Amino acid sequence: MSDNTEGRPKGRPVYIVDGARTPFIKARGKPGPFTPVDLAVQCGRPLLLRQPFAATEFDQVILGCVNAGADEQNPGRVAALRLGCGTETVAFTVAINCGSGMQSIDTAYKYIAAGDSDLILAGGAESLSNAPLILNHQAVDFFAGLNAAKSPLDRARAFANFRTDMLEPVIGLERGLTDPITNLGMGQTAEVLAHIFKIGRQQADEYSTESHHRLARAQSEGWLNDEVEPMFARDGELFDHDDGVRPDSSVDKLAKLKPVFERPFGKVTAGNSSQITDGASWVILASEEAVKKHGLKPRAVILDSEWAALDPSIMGLGPVLSSTPLLQRAGMALSDVDVWEINEAFAAQLLACLAAWNDEAFCKDVLGLPGAAGMIDRDKLNIDGGAIALGHPVGATGNRIVLHVVNALHRLGKKRGIATECIGGGQGGAMLIEAI
Repeated sequence: MSDNTEGRPKGRPVYIVDGARTPFIKARGKPGPFTPVDLAVQCGRPLLLRQPFAATEFDQVILGCVNAGADEQNPGRVAALRLGCGTETVAFTVAINCGSGMQSIDTAYKYIAAGDSDLILAGGAESLSNAPLILNHQAVDFFAGLNAAKSPLDRARAFANFRTDMLEPVIGLERGLTDPITNLGMGQTAEVLAHIFKIGRQQADEYSTESHHRLARAQSEGWLNDEVEPMFARDGELFDHDDGVRPDSSVDKLAKLKPVFERPFGKVTAGNSSQITDGASWVILASEEAVKKHGLKPRAVILDSEWAALDPSIMGLGPVLSSTPLLQRAGMALSDVDVWEINEAFAAQLLACLAAWNDEAFCKDVLGLPGAAGMIDRDKLNIDGGAIALGHPVGATGNRIVLHVVNALHRLGKKRGIATECIGGGQGGAMLIEAI
């Protein structure tokens, strides 16, 4: 992890002036109606329409996306053009797995703080339901040999090498969720943490049930209405809410599910893990000059950000390693943060983060603290549910949690919040935000 705990030169202040996201749509065993760019455009159009400036005023457009489709290479640029940002506006895509949507904000933050840009549209989009099926290596070799055949006899010989198991595809998403260094699936890394920090199955199921109940309440109270922009598919179907939520979720129901990775005693199940989901999110970042020029009303200012790295087999501790330096630089304790958004990759993983902060040996040996950092008040953590209930479109989640911190701070009349996530591959990202 980074040991930079001294104050950093901040440069110019960077404001979050507005933002929006799509409903997060649960994948249901077949490709969904939206590509990553479709999601980004459906989210971006109403957001840009309510701004007092033209879309061509953006200096840059930055989009986080991990599973870009072959027809939408550099989806950031494709989305920018479809949103009317103009052919002369630089647009690009960033990818750092689960942190991609936050990386887009952080990249924009640093451009603006340095004085290189004044107005940037930063977002994230992912259509996990459209993740590709891939030919296996045997099939690739077969088609390569067939293509290289010159004569009818050569083609006949090539055809003779065909086997039916070549038709069995490789599920791209499954490979993407497997770490290539440790060969552990993301859920298996959560099992490692559950073992280290003694997280029980019932604890994980209780946390997951509460996530669903919190999201259901937020929806019924209308707390997400100003955040979520409805979408229409080409056939006219309306998507207007996060549809993976289960208001009737209970510990008893979740207890009936079998562990996915470490049977029969594992802690990670389909019910206490984040959902495979499609979605997009955008925020608009501006300098003080842009705020004055366009008459904008800032909603928050970004105070600081941090990225950390650790062993991929315990990647779920990324929020602890990235958030702690933010707190140290700001002179804050865990309890000083009014709103926490920690992405719920897995209930066991998130609970392990909370346990790590409350573990004296871990805090001394790993974080360099004089003792245990303490516990985060559950009334401040993921107050409207998280990815277990609403889903985790990988490229978009980091953006969504920043946006939701801003909205939650305003709703509650609070001051400071942290958005943070673990990142596949053994990393973590965090951002400290202050409401205006």
